[in-house]
Amino acid sequence: MLLPSCRLEEKLIFHPALDISRTPASVGLAFDDVTFSAPDGVRLNGWFIPHHDSPLVWVWFHGNAGNISHRVHNIKLLRDLVAIQIFIFDYRGYGKSEGRPSESGTYLDGEAAVRYLLDRYRVQPDQLVFFGRSLGAVVAAEIAARFHPLALILESPFASVPAMAKAIFPYLPLGYFLRTQYDLTAKIRKVRAPVLVLHGDQDEIVPFEQGRQVFEQAPAPKRFYAIRGAGHNDTYIAGGEAYFQAIKDFIVWAQARDRAIPAAPLPGP
Repeated sequence: MLLPSCRLEEKLIFHPALDISRTPASVGLAFDDVTFSAPDGVRLNGWFIPHHDSPLVWVWFHGNAGNISHRVHNIKLLRDLVAIQIFIFDYRGYGKSEGRPSESGTYLDGEAAVRYLLDRYRVQPDQLVFFGRSLGAVVAAEIAARFHPLALILESPFASVPAMAKAIFPYLPLGYFLRTQYDLTAKIRKVRAPVLVLHGDQDEIVPFEQGRQVFEQAPAPKRFYAIRGAGHNDTYIAGGEAYFQAIKDFIVWAQARDRAIPAAPLPGP
């Protein structure tokens, strides 16, 4: 069997869009359009959407397709219904961010985004709620293990790239040949923040069982929320008000726990 090249793997895994089709301003939200650098010098782009009623910041690690402009409707609902500030950014090769996407690059980008947020907006790690969706769940978990946020929320997570390859091509041993791993079941064990896993029970892309597997590997404290009737890309729509209420309740629960736990030190540069 021929080994897939790194470039072929990237084309199969990452599906970036370059055009920024809309911004938060199109739904009436004020925002900062920001640029910052990853440790290897790649310039990245993101948005900070303030909310004056909350000191908390939702740090958004999006999935493998599109760019931040494809999350505007979701951003609007989240800000209004959860009442939280939002920081969302594009990985290298997505939107206005430079470079070409890779697994190692997304981790560099995630850490750079959090460090920029802490420096520019003067928030502390215990004021951050990390949210990772699909592929972004792996990036969020990796960065959560480094920064110890208030909480980690994973939506529609997969166990690993080899596990997804096996689910899609059950009779081909592709997992043995993949260089890209995105092994969330390994990374989630290192997280020390409260974890919420949300997964649509009709997910047609990432098997619901993989979300449960990620949850089982996560250390306590943790919660699981099945989004009834939701597929992979309509979670926040199919979930309705109950979905946003589950998120709000989890954040309140994480805050109550945090008041009794001393803050962890920041990781070194």
